[in-house]
Amino acid sequence: MQIALFQPDIAQNTGTILRLCACLGIAAHIIEPAGFPVSDRLFRRAGMDYLDQVSVTRHDSWSKFAAWRAAHGYRLLLFTTKGATNYLDFRYQTSDILLFGRESAGVTDAVVEAADARLVIPITPGLRSLNVAMTAAMAAGEALRQVRNPQV
Repeated sequence: MQIALFQPDIAQNTGTILRLCACLGIAAHIIEPAGFPVSDRLFRRAGMDYLDQVSVTRHDSWSKFAAWRAAHGYRLLLFTTKGATNYLDFRYQTSDILLFGRESAGVTDAVVEAADARLVIPITPGLRSLNVAMTAAMAAGEALRQVRNPQV
């Protein structure tokens, strides 16, 4: 199980997600360009001392990430407010990459088209979205629950 962040633009959210990855033993990917430098104070503060405990791969662009993913045969699951499938109704695999878009703008059409599945976390009608770090935690929790307990 892996988490990928497409062009993240809020340092605190990225730091929090990387901390989540460290705690759950999940590899992380950052697809550039990010909207902040890795040296950003808020990024380091949110990730705390956990940043040294997570495996993070930075990809220079979407095309380089897509080529890397294709070479490894990983399934790409996009979490989006425009998702077609409830994330609780989906069957996860250990080789899945959970992808989350840029906080300010989501993902590009090319990313949507490349996704093997578009998943949504249903929220109260009339509200826009959950925080991306909260979404990543919910998604990772459900995915890990399923792959660690396949009878569920």
